[in-house]
Amino acid sequence: MARGGVLMVQGTASSAGKSLLVTGLCRLFARRGLRVAPFKAQNMSNNAAVVPGGGEIGRAQYVQALAARALPRVEMNPVLLKPEGNLRSQVVVLGRPVGTLHAAAYQEAKARIWADVTRALDLLREEFDLVVIEGAGSPAEINLKARDISNMRVARYAEAPVLVVGDIDRGGVFAHLYGTYHLLEPEEQRLVRGFVINKLRGDASLLEAGLRDIERLTGVPVVGVVPWVRDPGIAEEDSVALDRRRDEHGPFRGVDVAVVRLPRIANFDDFDPLEREPDVRVRYVDSPRKLGEPDAVVIPGTKATRDDLAWLRAEGFEDALGAMRLRGVPVIGVCGGFQILGEQIADPLGLEGEPGTAPGLGWLRCRTEFAQGKVTRTGTVRLGEGPGLLAGCDGLEATGYEIHAGLTAVTEGAAAWTAEGEAVGAISDDGLVFGWYVHGGFADREFRARVLGNIARMRGKPFAPGVETDSDAAFERLADVLESSLDVERIAGWALGGGG
Repeated sequence: MARGGVLMVQGTASSAGKSLLVTGLCRLFARRGLRVAPFKAQNMSNNAAVVPGGGEIGRAQYVQALAARALPRVEMNPVLLKPEGNLRSQVVVLGRPVGTLHAAAYQEAKARIWADVTRALDLLREEFDLVVIEGAGSPAEINLKARDISNMRVARYAEAPVLVVGDIDRGGVFAHLYGTYHLLEPEEQRLVRGFVINKLRGDASLLEAGLRDIERLTGVPVVGVVPWVRDPGIAEEDSVALDRRRDEHGPFRGVDVAVVRLPRIANFDDFDPLEREPDVRVRYVDSPRKLGEPDAVVIPGTKATRDDLAWLRAEGFEDALGAMRLRGVPVIGVCGGFQILGEQIADPLGLEGEPGTAPGLGWLRCRTEFAQGKVTRTGTVRLGEGPGLLAGCDGLEATGYEIHAGLTAVTEGAAAWTAEGEAVGAISDDGLVFGWYVHGGFADREFRARVLGNIARMRGKPFAPGVETDSDAAFERLADVLESSLDVERIAGWALGGGG
């Protein structure tokens, strides 16, 4: 059977722009008529998404599949590590959790997992014309190379031409490219076909002497200088991205939303659609003193609900949010945040730490208990009429996905919403506190507009819904940038076996 071409994107460091570049390349080649699939052997992130059939993969690979106009599937990210703290992570293989391992134990498990990685890649190559592979971190992390299953081991297995990306915005990009290349073994250097300089804010002509010198010193040409892409409209992969966002706390005329930055925050891209509304500001706060006077507070998802609830209490958020609620500030919880807003969180089997039970904030009349198994599903929730935050939402259908351990039972008589007979959300009697398990709900323009409009009315703030956020248009813009800044024909020749 014919095998599709491959192209691998590696970076000189984490956050060099690999994920964004792969996303753009997926769309660029897809619009040339190729059947394209993304692939990342191992992803470490608590930002995950559910694919058709119920498996979960990294959010970045899900988005890359959409950019490639392909149906997301578990083979695109065969290994997903979801950090839980204390040097341990839940290990998800081909979409299903197989256990929680400490770092040392996972290193030993890699030998078994490698077979899953290669089978997944082989299957994609059988079904697609081109697989665009994303590396992880840097291939030059010499302390990790012996057990690498993400970078050069994948490239060698697939005989993939490699583009190495450096971030010029950090400074020292030529040193990063040179050092990365020369820390590779000769058989790995052979696979490095081109360098890409990313995130340029200035005049590319000023780099010409450096471009010539880095090729002379390594024998590897620079095949593109990609400009800084401001607000690409595409979800970030890791919570590290939150460190680069401006922390704005001054006066704001519109709706000011404070998201509590939990230590193990998950799926924070849920709130990207809010950020793109012109009359909304979203701030991530890790201390009660940074809350200021928001118009709404969000408690997001978390990979360790009881641990982050304990942190929230220790930092003083419980008292601060309680006082705000008394002043009419609404509170929204998503997934783990929904569980935190309830009356109790029980983990009798110790699935997220030591066995035990913790009282929740008690602002929603529901209780959560963790048991073996995990809910991963896509679907649509039909909302009923509710007070306050959900006024005017009767009959709205919000489509999203669920990824959570624990099942939540809502007290009889409390307003709640269900999916497949299980509670997926609830609202307080006064309408000021709302929580649900649905990730991606704010991407629905109508739901987002109703909730934000209700918050604005409660708080006396102006709000007019912005234009629809169109992810497909964002993919096209990104592909246009790469088309104009990369030597695409040369790269295509390497990837598809046509020389170049």
